[in-house]
Amino acid sequence: MKERLKEMQEALLTGVSYMLPFVIAGGILIAIGFAIGGYDIPSTVAMGGNFASTTFWLGKVGFGLMVPVLGAYVAYSIADKPGIAVGMVAGWMATDPWGVGQASGFLGALIGGLIAGYLVNLLKKIPVPAKLRALLPTLIIPVLGVWAIGLIMFYVVGAPIAAITTAMTNFLNGLSSGSLVILGIIQGCMLAFDMGGPCNKVAYAFALAAMDVENFAPMAANFVGSMAPPLGIAFAILIAKKKFNTAERNSLAGLFAGAFGMITEFAIPFAASDPIRVIPSIMAGSAVGCALSYLFGCTMRAPHGGLFVLFALNKPVMFLVALLVAGAVTAALLVVLKKDLPEEEAEEE
Repeated sequence: MKERLKEMQEALLTGVSYMLPFVIAGGILIAIGFAIGGYDIPSTVAMGGNFASTTFWLGKVGFGLMVPVLGAYVAYSIADKPGIAVGMVAGWMATDPWGVGQASGFLGALIGGLIAGYLVNLLKKIPVPAKLRALLPTLIIPVLGVWAIGLIMFYVVGAPIAAITTAMTNFLNGLSSGSLVILGIIQGCMLAFDMGGPCNKVAYAFALAAMDVENFAPMAANFVGSMAPPLGIAFAILIAKKKFNTAERNSLAGLFAGAFGMITEFAIPFAASDPIRVIPSIMAGSAVGCALSYLFGCTMRAPHGGLFVLFALNKPVMFLVALLVAGAVTAALLVVLKKDLPEEEAEEE
């Protein structure tokens, strides 16, 4: 059991290491697009648009590859090269490519990548005549593996998540007229839990729906809860460098860019590599930040953009206070929960 758990941990770390360049490149280009083009930049088209929109959508392309690449290389770590295609399809399915409400985000890609890796290892054991053995990695495994993982992701992983997403939406709408502090805590936890997955999207959809009826407070809380995870991790790296390896420390600039540009996904590599400590820490920070945003009476009239659309806030100073406190809570928890790395691990790329 311990060996299997270690194998799975190594697979997650491998997937994260291959995913990280896509997160950084895509996230920074998205932030640059917002900085140049303003908060309405997502409504413009890439081709035939302008320099800002092209930059933004190039970032979206790089960012969109993040989840499939994660699934591919989690499977690769377990099953070697034959696992790449099967794992990439698992990750692609986690993005809900057909828009049927089955997006499971990076958590779905992790689960799908693990399933794909072990599935491919099983397929390698298919008894095949010696003359046809060469077809196993090039034909049999890809066809059977992609077919099987597609069905698993759609019917086993995706369908339950779709039902949970609907239930969460109804639950959050029911809370909107209740205690603002409770609403902020739940909203913040959902935003930080899966960072772009179904929980995050439900909370964001709730804030968008509130904007349609001229209620801009949930969107301000949404901004704080989405920006706080990368900011808190960046603070933790500055405070306790020995708890992070070289590759993680080198991503400091990207984390600040993610925080300023409201790109929560910059925190995903850290959550994927150490979920037990990181996910609760960022959930706590976002929960505190969202609750404070409601208590301070902050409102936001832009649907996205981070600090680049600060002009759309009614109380920018109080908003920044809520954000900094949220980041500080996450950083404090990470410093307490994470252990100092041995020197050889701290220097790993």
